[in-house]
Amino acid sequence: MEPTTRRAESGAAEEAIRSVVEAAVWAPSVHNTQPWWFGSAGKERVSSAGWTMNLRISLHADVDRRLDVADPDGREMLISCGAALCTLRVAIRELGHEPEVTPLPDADRPGLVADIRFGRRLPGSEDNHRLHQEIRRRRTHRGAFLADPLPEALLSALRREAQREGAELRIVTSERVRAALGALTEAAEHVQRSIPAYVAEAARWAPRPGTLRQDGVHDTAYPRTPQRTEPHYPMRDYARGRGWGVDDPDELIEDVVTGVVAMLTTDGDRRSDWLNAGQALQRILLRASADDVSAAFHTQALEVPELREFIRARFCGGAHPQMLLRLGRTPPAGSPAAERTSVRRPAEIITEEP
Repeated sequence: MEPTTRRAESGAAEEAIRSVVEAAVWAPSVHNTQPWWFGSAGKERVSSAGWTMNLRISLHADVDRRLDVADPDGREMLISCGAALCTLRVAIRELGHEPEVTPLPDADRPGLVADIRFGRRLPGSEDNHRLHQEIRRRRTHRGAFLADPLPEALLSALRREAQREGAELRIVTSERVRAALGALTEAAEHVQRSIPAYVAEAARWAPRPGTLRQDGVHDTAYPRTPQRTEPHYPMRDYARGRGWGVDDPDELIEDVVTGVVAMLTTDGDRRSDWLNAGQALQRILLRASADDVSAAFHTQALEVPELREFIRARFCGGAHPQMLLRLGRTPPAGSPAAERTSVRRPAEIITEEP
């Protein structure tokens, strides 16, 4: 093969890696910390079909972006990385390749989350294409939902998506349990606000208005006055009582509800389970987004060990709760209750590897 042709192939390989990482950075992460970086590798390979590129991406946890106070074990960090891994898989499949994933491949390198190779060529998948279209469209919601019941068929589909990734999505139907989980979330929020280390850590990821950053939760991402629902699930106090946020033009809508309360659980509570939970979470969010359904996250109680254990024993049948969320349809597009995500550029987080 001529050198110019080889350079063209190499450029195509770099573009493929860049495009899938561009998708992965839109995955949800706790406080929008984006606790990941990516290694890329491309090797020449000669086969009967000619010269090709053997493409590989490695996903790494960025421990400098871990929440040391709220997440000392790195559970939420790995859930975030799992969401990025799922997004990588969807993006690689969209390019017409089978993603070959080796999760947690090296026990001596705990920061190495997964190795992902571009596998054999596959025909296009309409189902995968539908998920891929939602990667940038999906938004975290910070507020109440419209009183528009979600169809059981959709909830069943979301359960199946979780099961595909080794997790379970438990829909909370009991009004007493919904109220109890809301009360536990509110209790955890009060506890965390009373601990200076929690407040300081959250403040690191909630910049003041006007701050130019490509991560964290900005004041344009949450309403100044959150709507209250019954049962109430408080959002995090990113404004730290300073009145930050934006005025919500939809705050006068009266017919709003808590939405569907759900818990994402796994049978085990190891690093592999956390990674599976993150992949399940992203599949759920993308599938929901395709039906114009958004999610609000309430993980405060799961960051308090005693409360997480209580929830596991009382409400999860012994399974381990990894995420607590609400699902529903949101007010009209443009509501500030839908998070405007800022993401880092791929060039900042891709490193070439041998």
